[in-house]
Amino acid sequence: MLQTEFEFTLPKGYLDADGNLHRKGVMRLSRAMDEIVPLRDPRVKSNPAYATVIILSRVITHLGALEEVTPAVVENFFACDLSYLQQFYRQINELEEKESQE
Repeated sequence: MLQTEFEFTLPKGYLDADGNLHRKGVMRLSRAMDEIVPLRDPRVKSNPAYATVIILSRVITHLGALEEVTPAVVENFFACDLSYLQQFYRQINELEEKESQE
């Protein structure tokens, strides 16, 4: 059976407006639409790097006690958490170049 959801723990965690820290989450495998939809977004047209924010908000299905992970939530991640999630995304979606096992 194909595993489609993967648990993660953020290095720092997302601090919400009430001061609650959210570190444990779940990311699902990306679908083609997750990478296509952001290309239509005006924020991405003016800043291509913003695609990462939208993609992550689509594939992170749970984060702590948050009801949903929106682009606004992702915008407020600490830089180390964003970097961690980008790496995690590439890893679970097998977008990394595999090291040769010789």
